[in-house]
Amino acid sequence: MISVVAFLGNYGNEYKNTRHNAAWLFAGTLPFYSRLNFLSKFDGELASLDYSEFVNLVSNSYPELCKDDGQIAVPKNAPAKIYFLKPQTYMNLSGQSIGQLCKFYKIKPEEVLVVHDELELKNGFFSLKWSGGLAGHNGLRSTKDALGTADFWRLRFGIGKPADINIADYVLSNFTKDEMPLMETVFKKAGVLLVKALLSSDPSRLLTQWGKVNVNA
Repeated sequence: MISVVAFLGNYGNEYKNTRHNAAWLFAGTLPFYSRLNFLSKFDGELASLDYSEFVNLVSNSYPELCKDDGQIAVPKNAPAKIYFLKPQTYMNLSGQSIGQLCKFYKIKPEEVLVVHDELELKNGFFSLKWSGGLAGHNGLRSTKDALGTADFWRLRFGIGKPADINIADYVLSNFTKDEMPLMETVFKKAGVLLVKALLSSDPSRLLTQWGKVNVNA
């Protein structure tokens, strides 16, 4: 099961609303985000929830995931805790923080979900992905180097790939006022996916439905 959620981004007010910080923007929309007590650790900001506490929180926020008795089924192989990490190394060295966390708590790469922006997906799309290529994303490359494998989960937010602007300038530019309402819709639906993934004993079962989602469809 997934026990680590790593939100990739760049720290500093100048990067706050940039496309490269889509994961951090998403994190802030999660209903339980205010209950996360982030502390400086592993070259990042780290928060954790006991799995039972996480279940209670999402039961209130996502009643559609509950059974008829109002409870959420807890998998037998559920981790004791779920860790939420925001590396503070800048994007290109994100794996440094993720690697430290996994090494300290003896967490396997397949228990890690990395949340990030994705140039290869258009605006309005998000995607759950297992392993595979890195699509030139430096944060993913750093994570692969730190974990020694690309076999980790990804939650990808499409930001589109422009043809007439330098990629580095584009990913470090702010979402426009016209783009933000669409991203808010994406984040809301992706929040359901994230919770489902953290509640699933086998996240691969989600790939058929959530492998690529277009909120405009």
